[in-house]
Formats: sequence, structure tokens, C-alpha cells
Amino acid sequence: MTHTTRWLVTGAGGMLGRDLLDVLAGEPVTALDRAALDITDAEAVRAAVAGHDVVVNCAAWTDVDGAESAEESATAVNGTAVADLAVACARSGARLLQVSTDYVLPGDAEHPYPEDAATGPLNAYGRSKLAGERAVAELLPDAGYIVRTAWLYGEHGRNFVATMLSLAARQENVQVVDDQYGQPTWSYELALRLAELGRSGQAPPGVYHATAAGRASWYELARAAYELSGLDPERVRPTDSSAFSRPARRPGFSVLGHARWAEAGLPPLPEWRESLARALDRPAFRALVAKH
Repeated sequence: MTHTTRWLVTGAGGMLGRDLLDVLAGEPVTALDRAALDITDAEAVRAAVAGHDVVVNCAAWTDVDGAESAEESATAVNGTAVADLAVACARSGARLLQVSTDYVLPGDAEHPYPEDAATGPLNAYGRSKLAGERAVAELLPDAGYIVRTAWLYGEHGRNFVATMLSLAARQENVQVVDDQYGQPTWSYELALRLAELGRSGQAPPGVYHATAAGRASWYELARAAYELSGLDPERVRPTDSSAFSRPARRPGFSVLGHARWAEAGLPPLPEWRESLARALDRPAFRALVAKH
């Protein structure tokens, strides 16, 4: 008799969490958003994990700039709570998929970062997420999966692509930095890969990089979003990071390598522009373009 995987998704009300619920539709899933589960409550976390086979932690402190002045609070969510989650999974025998970030890396490379690259966060948010990664690696060496992603956009939350399309309806031109490079990643594609990783019985634990193939600057992403939406890409104007003063330093290079997926018997994510074209055909993005 085939065992049915029982899923727990924390942070289920966020952009990635909602996409993951769509992907897992029809499977036994417990979906807990922020109101249903305080991820920093260790007792509540332990009770929530019980009875599940795979836990996908989409809950996180995501305010990068806010973390600079509230690092302790950010680490409570992104570090300490993840450790409690890992302990709960170890006790119950569940596997844990911990969603992490490129911000744990120093962002100064010239070639894609492999999964075993040395970490070195530039800011408080990155340090808080690295604390979570280390907890998973230490407490769940045989059942912990650290899935790093970056430059996420999707239908169900605030993100760069939605912001650019919204700005197009309000102003003629937009200025976008052209000196930061990464891999624009559709949250739905990431959700598909998380589900496949959770279902896999042969994927070795450890770090996986789940970003789209290829690379782009924010400027190139904005131009592509305009072009693929039928807007004039010449309305996007390049600038550099010095034009935008923010509390948290941003990595200049967030391009990740994807070699580890072969060990799991799974393909890496598709090329970023292909995914962007598919995403922009979804209702939420079409609605933004229709306002023009």
C-alpha cells in the first residue's frame, strides 16, 4: 500500500505559500498562515508539525531594510524559530524544506555561486537567514533541505514585476538599477520544484539553489516585463545603486549555480525570460497591464 504524503505549509498566506497550495491541490495539506501559527511559538510549532511527513517553511521575516534596525526580531523568525521547527521535525520524523535566500552569500562573485560556496551575508536579513540554514544543517542532517531562492515575483504579493507594471500606469518613465545581477524567479515555478523535492524519495539532504536559469539586471528584468506585456521598454531608464539610498546593503551579484539538482534526479528551474512570459499571462498580471 502506497503511503500518502502529509504536508504542512507554514507561511501559507504569502506569495510562495499560496502558489505551493495551488501546486499541492488534492493532496493532504495543512496550510497555516501567520494568524494560524506564530512561528516563534515553539510549543505551537511542535503541535503543528506532529502527524506530517514533509514540512515546507515559507514563513519568514522578509523586510530586508527593517531587519537592519530589528535584527533580533528578524533572527527570532528566520533563525530561532527555524531551529525550533527543525527540532520538531526531528522528533516527529518529518522532512523539512527550509526556504532560504541568496542574501546569505557575499554577492561579490564573477561566476555563479555553487551550493557549497562560502557564505558571508552583507546585512542583518542575510545573517538572520543564515542562522536558520545552520540550524537545519545541524539539527536535521539527514532530513533537512535548504532551498535558496532569489528575486521572487508572483501573483499573490508585493514584488518587483508587479511594482514595475503598476508604475507604468502612473508615470511615463521609470528608473531602474542596472548594476545588480540575479535570476528573476517566478514563485509558482519555485513551488513546483519544492513539491517535487518533497515528493522525492531519493533527493539527498542539504543545500539546493532554486532560481531561474540565466541572469539579468533589475533594469533588464523591468524592460522584459514591459516588452512582454506590450508596453514600450524604452520607458525603462538605467541608473545605478547609488541613486537609491537604503538601510541594508544589497549584493551586486546574486547569480546561483544549480548543479545539485542532478543529485536529486530533478531538473533545475527554467530560463528566467521563459518563465516571466508565462507568469505575465496569469490574470493578476494581465489585470495590471489592463489599467494602462
